Amino acid sequence: MTKHVVEDDVLGMISRRSWEVQRRVMEGTLTPSFVIGNLQRIAEAKEIKMPTQSGLVVRNSPFFASEEVQSNYGYPQGYAVKPICEQLVALSKHFPNLDAGPMLACSKKLPEMPAGAEGPFVIPKWQKVADTYNESFEKALGMIAGTRTFHNYRKGQLGPKYLRQSERTIRAEEMIASMTNGDYMIIWAQFGLRWRGCSVRKVRYNYTHNEFGLGAFHSACMLLAHPERLQKWEQLHIDLPGDEYSPDADGGFSHFPLFGFSDGGVGFGARWVGDPFSCCGSASGFLSQ
Repeated sequence: MTKHVVEDDVLGMISRRSWEVQRRVMEGTLTPSFVIGNLQRIAEAKEIKMPTQSGLVVRNSPFFASEEVQSNYGYPQGYAVKPICEQLVALSKHFPNLDAGPMLACSKKLPEMPAGAEGPFVIPKWQKVADTYNESFEKALGMIAGTRTFHNYRKGQLGPKYLRQSERTIRAEEMIASMTNGDYMIIWAQFGLRWRGCSVRKVRYNYTHNEFGLGAFHSACMLLAHPERLQKWEQLHIDLPGDEYSPDADGGFSHFPLFGFSDGGVGFGARWVGDPFSCCGSASGFLSQ
């Protein structure tokens, strides 16, 4: 047996164990102290360098510097940010009552892509979908469940006492929406690779000046337009630092939501902000500069 075959087998075993821990945390059956000890052992199994991105200064805050593990997880083969017109076609199937006309006109004169972004993502304004952010998100979850196998590990726990947007993301979303006519808006974003292996707490302290976290509704709509993004468990799963989650609905928003892939389908859950996972990366958006 060759060295590469042995190495691939070892990494596959590490990946499976990492996701088993990840899935149980999403379900709320593991404590942070157990997770941190196991993640440190998993991270020591292989040393991989993080990619650098031109024009960006990242991971420069002394706060929570230890909340990062090495990661070689990436996007599934075949995934790429689609042209705006293709995204609108996909989303219009799920949101037939929304007007895509203004967004098509806007897409012809896009500003320069901000550093760190992977492309422009079309997102419905949640106010056009339902009366509250939480109701809009649950509708989007229902649309995902209607197109593929889906596991909601927080079923019945998605009301405003559990899930809310972060202040930074609210302000960014308001600015973007105010500059876009119609029912949709464009968010320049990246789908997790930039922050792979970092805890959400660390990510929030290391945003660039024009960066903000994406939330559960944003990501759900991005997945409706890009179902190729989540295809198997051996790829990068999606942390969502733009939302805050309270597992006990007691006012303590110590967790955050995330999308992953488990048990043959897309899974939605929540995890403590201080947990770094090698198989996860935070999705973020960028204001145009």
